Amino acid sequence: MFKQEQTFMDFLLEHQERHKRSYHFLILMNSILNAAKRIQFYYSTGALRGDLGLTGSVNIQGEDVLHMDMIANELVKHSLARSGRVVHAVGEEEEEVIVMNEEGGRYFVYYDPMDGSSNVPHNLPIGFLFGVAKRNLEGKEDMHLRAGREYIAAGMFVIPTGTFTIALHNAGCWRFHLDETFNYVKPTNMVLPDSRKTWELSFNSANRGTYALPIQKWIAENERKYAFRYLGALAGDFHRILTNGGLFMYPAIINHPDPKKNRPQGKLRLMYEAAVVSFMCREAGGHAVDEDGTPILDIVPQKPHQRTALYVGSKPLVDEIGKILREK
Repeated sequence: MFKQEQTFMDFLLEHQERHKRSYHFLILMNSILNAAKRIQFYYSTGALRGDLGLTGSVNIQGEDVLHMDMIANELVKHSLARSGRVVHAVGEEEEEVIVMNEEGGRYFVYYDPMDGSSNVPHNLPIGFLFGVAKRNLEGKEDMHLRAGREYIAAGMFVIPTGTFTIALHNAGCWRFHLDETFNYVKPTNMVLPDSRKTWELSFNSANRGTYALPIQKWIAENERKYAFRYLGALAGDFHRILTNGGLFMYPAIINHPDPKKNRPQGKLRLMYEAAVVSFMCREAGGHAVDEDGTPILDIVPQKPHQRTALYVGSKPLVDEIGKILREK
């Protein structure tokens, strides 16, 4: 029997009307969806056009810029600006905060247009991550950078696999799939499983000797209890954790043989990587902490591209390793 699945926009429209909210958020999300679909197209056809290589330039993070990094960033930036609903945006490829509509905008958007760039030359999955916070509509807005606990929504697209997962504040975490009409459909409520039978560990095993000794010890004692999976793209790895449960971690690097490669503050960006997946994880029943055991969502950013370590996933595992981190 022919069945028409509910689209994401219909799902969101019902959500806004049920809570008697305005349509401004729908307009913003429509712009984000348009950008994601275009990134999906350019990435899927990138090998044919020769767009999967390097541009020869370096971004604010000190990383080599790929053609797809540049394309994805321009697509997202253009779509957000066209929505008219964004006050400021922070993007991985942009050195400064992007001023868009300080007078009429309602939202702050923090985004990584192409997470997992090392996968691009191989056409492996990458991600587009974003977090959304609302401006102060009742008093003067000071334009401060928002902590994850102030986000009203956060989401990620896994490209080119065609999945979109979004968490709404106090309204759960939901996954959608791209259909043949290029619409994201079939909302599925994502809840981290309680059973440890499916739980996975995800981390860069090549770095294990560079972690703090208590973390190395915990890994040695626990890694055989769970399946090990690591894709090398936060969006893809966290996508699996949301389904199967377990723990994704990117600890601080403090014991590298080359001291210049140590990252005592961690490597992942707080606002548009760590806080995004931490917000989604919380809405799915999980938790996330940094290298000190501090909840990621409680960290107030001091600068747009602030970095952090990240431990995110099923609450029992995060609580267990968080206790170790606080003690060390």
